[in-house]
Amino acid sequence: MRGRTLSAGIALAVFAGMTVTLATQPATASQSTATTAVTRPIAATAAALAAPDISVTNVQAHLTQFNAIATSNGGNRRAGSAGYTASLNYVKTRLQAAGYTVTEQYCSSCTYPSNNLIAEWPGGPADQVVMFGAHLDGVSAGPGINDNATGSSTLLENALVLAAQNPTVTKRVRFAWWTDEEQGLNGSRFYVNSLTSTQRGYIKGYYNFDMVGSTNAGYFINRVSSTTAAPLKAYWDSLGLQPEENVEGQGRSDDYYFQQAGIPTSGYAAGASARKTSSQAAKWGGTANSAYDPCYHRSCDTTANVSATVLNRAADGVAYALWQLAVGGGTPSCTGGQVVGNGGFESGSTPWTATSGVITSSSSQPARTGSYKAWLGGNGTTRTESVYQSVTVPAGCATYTLSFWLHIDTAETTSSTAYDRLTVQLGSTTLATYSNLNAASGYVQRSFNVAGFAGQTVTLRFTGTEDSSLQTSFVVDDVTLQAS
Repeated sequence: MRGRTLSAGIALAVFAGMTVTLATQPATASQSTATTAVTRPIAATAAALAAPDISVTNVQAHLTQFNAIATSNGGNRRAGSAGYTASLNYVKTRLQAAGYTVTEQYCSSCTYPSNNLIAEWPGGPADQVVMFGAHLDGVSAGPGINDNATGSSTLLENALVLAAQNPTVTKRVRFAWWTDEEQGLNGSRFYVNSLTSTQRGYIKGYYNFDMVGSTNAGYFINRVSSTTAAPLKAYWDSLGLQPEENVEGQGRSDDYYFQQAGIPTSGYAAGASARKTSSQAAKWGGTANSAYDPCYHRSCDTTANVSATVLNRAADGVAYALWQLAVGGGTPSCTGGQVVGNGGFESGSTPWTATSGVITSSSSQPARTGSYKAWLGGNGTTRTESVYQSVTVPAGCATYTLSFWLHIDTAETTSSTAYDRLTVQLGSTTLATYSNLNAASGYVQRSFNVAGFAGQTVTLRFTGTEDSSLQTSFVVDDVTLQAS
């Protein structure tokens, strides 16, 4: 993203006058019986999913490549530099292998003369163009990963997924990576100025994505109330994010010259050097009165300066909008079923990773079914134990329910103090915390709506902690995450 005057990002074209209707109903985490705490709501995404899931791991792999390119080329990817050329070649090679028609456009008027990269997917009417674009260059101070390898990588992975799925498209899909954005939006301006009035009329909208992984993120949409923004807003609304207008980015990104040429524009942003307000921190989390991106235009803008959660939400939102606008929408098929492996712990430890002795057939605490269960705690000494596995939550399903059976047995005598605890987490979200105060005879089923994790690969983790005396046993069995 360029400094105070202008800045860049990714873009997606939209039909003028198009209306997108989408029923959404954000839901909060719920469970069948009361627990000590549920730390924050989990919003449902299933209603809004109408496109393939974009793997955030794949997007992060592109970020790693861009970071390595900068490291090998003087520490940056500034337009006109060896780092920029290597970045362009990285994107170009993958697009050509996927079947795109790829061209380089030399920007002779750029501050650092260098090439834009334009890629078009075959199919769809040539006079109805859906266009996505992102600035590929960074500043000279650092590798430029959040600004704007996040936008460039999000766009690249979406393009590769479109090619792999190869759906019948109703509109021509065009992607672009711009040069010299940081010097004044020069690459995108050169491109727009090179178009005839007829060619400009073919582009029915442009969506810009600039800095979409900020670590203290806000959720911003350019021209948030416009028809053009509707599919981007619909997806983030389905996650309960309550996006706001991208005030900070107005006139500072590559959508600017498209807008000046009369082409409808929108896009996502997660924020740059402006500071998060207290109301935004209350809504989105993070730190109030701190910059959305603490490494904006600095050498610390590396792969460590990116939020995977924010990046994933942006990447999936681009896919949703692309499918709505150029493929025709519809919902993906729900693969469904049980996604937790070895939920009854009867098949050894795989795919669980557990503290030694946690997965056990000991008769001292019987399993609910079968012979094995996960027994955390029960030591009567200061100790932390865990059991966890990675789960992939499918997209496109109507319901997502995490369920497990829990027996809590304690020697603690207090009725008011939680000395020993079991924490249940999915990804970075704490679903609930139980303690010795929740002790009861027999197993109790605990259930949660986890629709907010649709399309993601996250870690399901149980962590037990005990203090120095008087044991509490947290016995977990028959864990399921059912999508249907």
